[in-house]
Amino acid sequence: MTVESPRGATGVETPAEPADTRQVIRPYGDTTGDGMVQMSFTLPVPAGRRSEAAALQLAGKMGLEPASVVHAKPMGPDFTFFIVYGRVNHLIDYAGIPAPPEREFPLLSAKEVNHAIRRGLNRRLVVVGACIGTDAHTVGIDAILNVKGFAGEKGLEYYREIHVVNMGAQVTVPELVERAKADDADAVLVSQVVTQKNAHLHNTKQAAAAFHAEYPTAVAAGMGRPLLVVGGPRFDTVTPEDLGVDRIFGKGTTPAEVASYLVHALVPSDAIQREEESE
Repeated sequence: MTVESPRGATGVETPAEPADTRQVIRPYGDTTGDGMVQMSFTLPVPAGRRSEAAALQLAGKMGLEPASVVHAKPMGPDFTFFIVYGRVNHLIDYAGIPAPPEREFPLLSAKEVNHAIRRGLNRRLVVVGACIGTDAHTVGIDAILNVKGFAGEKGLEYYREIHVVNMGAQVTVPELVERAKADDADAVLVSQVVTQKNAHLHNTKQAAAAFHAEYPTAVAAGMGRPLLVVGGPRFDTVTPEDLGVDRIFGKGTTPAEVASYLVHALVPSDAIQREEESE
């Protein structure tokens, strides 16, 4: 199809205007496109009208205009927690945002995982998991490892071809390395929920460095050292290369995703057979 450009007064063709492919969006609060947002923060000042004025000034500097304090709560004598509601004028071209990469491995059923491990390794796959450092929150590691699982999915203990060692919370890095070596682990799963002062990043880097030092002749994960996997809610600002690990899983990860990744990373691809392929 040829589009003819209109001719100007001089008879010279003028180029056609390029099509606008933008998809401009703005936040929604009460009505579509009103730009209203809500945010929360804590200021190191006592609760009161002066602190609310400080919260509004901060909101203004962040581009909320007008803004209002909808909630203020003392956090001890010297801190105040705020929720501020206001309008922003920022626009986003949604069409210009690239889609995140798709998962590079198929999501397998428990039957497919077990079959692949049995066929590809001819033994059980050994997984050692722990919360390291001072992190005492086992909710993440338990959701992936314990048989009760998460989001309606059974944990890795449910898979008969996976041997799970759950070391629990506040495990030191030397203890984790020692246990992984003793059990000849194929994979090590580290959960980090506590993120104050980037503790999750420091702990993960320390663990990764310890494993690389312990297996100096390793070629790669599964080839001389365990696969190193870390999970938690605040790892979205870093890459596996930044931390020295093989994989990062974020919030909402299910046991089936982790099990499928372990098969993808550690089992020969020709041992993986989808159920629909065998029908």
